[in-house]
Amino acid sequence: MAVLAAVASVATACASGSVEPQAKPGGRSFTVAAAGDVLVHPALVEQAAEDAGRTGGGEAGLDFGPLLAGVKPVIGEADLAICHMGTPVGKPEGPFQGHPEFLVPPQILTALKDVGYDTCSTASHHTFDHGPEAVRRTLDAMDEVGLGHAGSARTPAEAERIDIRDVRGVRVAHLAYSGESLRGPAPEAESWAVSRSSAEEIRKDESRAREAGAEVVLLSVHWGLEHSNEPSVPQVELARRITEETGVDLVIGHHAHVVQPIQKVNGTWVAYGLGNQVARHFSPTGLTEEGAIGWFDFRERAEGGWDVTARYRPTLVDIPPEPERGEERTDGAVEDHRLVDVRHEIDHPDGLSDERLARYRLAADRTRGFLHNRGGPGGDGLRPLSLEE
Repeated sequence: MAVLAAVASVATACASGSVEPQAKPGGRSFTVAAAGDVLVHPALVEQAAEDAGRTGGGEAGLDFGPLLAGVKPVIGEADLAICHMGTPVGKPEGPFQGHPEFLVPPQILTALKDVGYDTCSTASHHTFDHGPEAVRRTLDAMDEVGLGHAGSARTPAEAERIDIRDVRGVRVAHLAYSGESLRGPAPEAESWAVSRSSAEEIRKDESRAREAGAEVVLLSVHWGLEHSNEPSVPQVELARRITEETGVDLVIGHHAHVVQPIQKVNGTWVAYGLGNQVARHFSPTGLTEEGAIGWFDFRERAEGGWDVTARYRPTLVDIPPEPERGEERTDGAVEDHRLVDVRHEIDHPDGLSDERLARYRLAADRTRGFLHNRGGPGGDGLRPLSLEE
C-alpha cells in the first residue's frame, strides 16, 4: 500500500505539471520550535514571588517555573527550541523595571532553559535599554544557565561570531537582527553590540555561516508595527528580499506583540510575528496575551537542500481578574498568571469553567485566522500541531 501511495503521489504531481521534492532515503531530519516575545512585566515578577513562596524554589525569592510550565510538553519535544529574549536582565535581587526601559529578573532565563529552550534571539529595540553593562550581564547570565544567544554581543569579536550548533547531526546556524530603533543610548563606537537588520547584512552573514559549515540557516528578525496583526509594507519587502537574495531556510519574526501570518514567500517559510510567548501588558487587549509556537520539520532532500513543513500550537497567558473588595473568586476562575497550551486545555477541559473554555476556544480560532491571513487555510500547507502525531 505504501508503494501504491507513493506512485499515486508522483502521478498526481506529474499530472499537475510539478514534481514534489523527494525525501532522501535514510536522510537526516530535525524539528525546530520557535515562539514570540518574552516580556517580563512587573505583574509577572509579582507572580514569580508568589510562586516562590508556594514552591520554595527559584532564586532570590522568584520562581518563574510555574508561569512557563504549560508549554514544556511542546517546547521540550523539539530538537531545537528558540525563544526571543529581547530585554536585558538585572541582578537576581533587583531592582527591576518594566516598560519603557526594561530590566528584568535573570531568573526568567533559568525557567526558559528548564522548559526546553536551547537558544534565544537577543536583538530588539530594548536590548540597549540599560547600556552595554546590561548587555554584558544578560549574555553572561545566559551563558551561566546554558542558553545560546544571537543578535547582541559583549565585544566586537563576539559580534562577528556565528552561532552554529549540532542538531541531530546537522550544522544549524541561528542569526538574529533588530530592525527597530534602539530605546537606550547606543554610542556609535559600540554599534556592533546589537545586530541591525538589512538584506545586505543578512546576506553577508548567511554567507559567512555557510563558509563556517552551516547546512541550515535560521533567521530571527525584530520588525513590524506593534499591535498590528497584518505585516507592514517594510516587513513584506524585507521578507521578499531575504527569500530572493539569500539561502536562509526559515524566517522567525517578533515585536508586534500580536499574532501575524505564517506563509511561504518564494518557497521559504516566513513567520511574520508569533505574538507574545509570555507578557502582561499594563492594559491587556486580549490579543497581546495570545501567541503561537511555530513548529518546523526539516527533512533532507534527495537532490540536496531541505524540505520544511510548518505547524503551529496556539498559546495564551491567563490573567487573573482583579477581585472587588470582599468578592470571592468563582469556581474554575483564573487564579494566577499562567502560560497555557490552548489546544491541551480545550482537549482536556475537566474542571474548567464555561467562561475559561470559551476564552481558550476564542484564542484558538482567532490565532488560526491571523496565521492564515495571507494564504488561506491549507494554502501553503500550514496546519495545527498535534502532539499525538
